[in-house]
This record gives sequence, structure tokens and C-alpha cells, in this order.
Amino acid sequence: MVYTPPVALTIAGSDSGGGAGIQADLRTFSFHAVHGTSALTCITAQNTQGVSRVDALPPEAVIAQIETVVNDIGIQALKTGMLLNQPIIEAVTAYLTKLTDVSCVVDPVMVSRTGAQLIDDGAISALKQLIPLATVLTPNRYEAEILSGQSIETLQDMEHAAQTIKGLGASAVIIKGGGFDNELRGVDVWYDGTTLTKLVTSCIDTADTHGTGCTLSAAIAANLALGHSPFEAVKQAKDYVTKALSYAFRIGQGQGPIGHFYPLLM
Repeated sequence: MVYTPPVALTIAGSDSGGGAGIQADLRTFSFHAVHGTSALTCITAQNTQGVSRVDALPPEAVIAQIETVVNDIGIQALKTGMLLNQPIIEAVTAYLTKLTDVSCVVDPVMVSRTGAQLIDDGAISALKQLIPLATVLTPNRYEAEILSGQSIETLQDMEHAAQTIKGLGASAVIIKGGGFDNELRGVDVWYDGTTLTKLVTSCIDTADTHGTGCTLSAAIAANLALGHSPFEAVKQAKDYVTKALSYAFRIGQGQGPIGHFYPLLM
């Protein structure tokens, strides 16, 4: 039997602990029956307790990876994760402008879900230039605050921020509420210029949530590669992440990863 699967590309960093980044993305693609390809932006020395070292790849090396995959295999969708610095972000943005027929999910990795800034101000400024290429943009609460220029404390704040961020050029925005510790935990807000709605899933009581943001954006990209509409892709992705959280791994001494291959455990 000869089978040609849809293909997705992740442009992100490597997590040596296997919970997030490229590793999480490729597992997510696989369990959606999508062939995963990758372009590494940086290499982290990382485990469940944190990151001890980050080494960036040259922008030329990042683009070479993308170009080599696109020119031979072709892709239906891609996602960007940790782009790390201004030179890499600018190079990736310039290249992606050529891929007009590819669905693009931008996870604007700037601030962790706990509020720690992960890239410098120059990189944040450059990342804003990538937003108009996004089929779906997936900021967390703190990233949405930066992009919208406003504090987000309530559902109404999330809705207003989504509308503001949509004005930056993304086709659709989903603001993630996983970082809240109140009734908004697990509540996301979607806005595509027409539909403004909240998306709610079950809250899973687990401390092992490493890789949720990477996994969500990868799952959206996988579902776009499979031909789903952006809104349906987001709904399917949220369901996948929720189930993966239900099978989160208790490994290491810190925060374990979610269970990307939960279907094998059911």
C-alpha cells in the first residue's frame, strides 16, 4: 500500500527533556496521522525542573532546514514556536512570506504561562511582524497583554484583547486561559473578525502540564494540514490537549509533560 500523508512543519527549539518544543510537536503530528518535519531554531539543555542552557542556531541554518523540506517534500501547514532572537525571527518571517498556500500557526513564544519573559524586547518587536502571516495566532494571557497593550483579568478583557490583536493582521486569534488560577482557567477566547466566542473544556487537575502550549499549536497545525477549517482545527486541538492532560506523565523531579500518546494508554 502506498500512502501519501499530509505534511506539517514545526519551526521551534529542541527540549532535551522531551516535554515541549520540537519533540512535543512531532509526537503531536504523529498522533494526528500527519507526517512531521522540523526546523530547529535553538537547542536547550532542559528537564522537568527548568532550562539550564540555550544555544541558538544561525538564521541561515534555520532557513536551510525549512527550504530543504519545502522544496522536496512540501507542506500543507506549519507552526512556529520558540524563535528565540531577532535575527532568526526576521529570517523566518522573510521566508514564510513566500509560502502563500500554507496554513501558518504562530505560537508567539514571548512569555511563559507563569509570566516570565523568554525573549528580549528586540525579538518581541520583530515577532509582531510575523503576526500578519498567521492563519491562527495562539498567545497566552501574558503574551496577549503585550500584543494588545492592556491588562487581562476578566473574560471581557480577553475578548477586547482578542479584537485588538486581530487588528495586527492575523486571520484568527485564540487567547489561551490556561495560565489563570480562577474561573477562567481552561477558558480560551476565539476571534476571527466575525465570530467572537469562548471555548471551554474540562479543567484537568494535574501539576504536569509541560508542553501544553507547544502541543496546542502543533495540534492546530496538524488539523489544518488534514483540511479542517481554522475554527474546527482549534476545537479539535483543544480536545486533544485536554485528553493528553488527563494522561500527563509523572516523571522527573519537577513538572512532567502531558501524555501525547494517550490513545495507546486508553
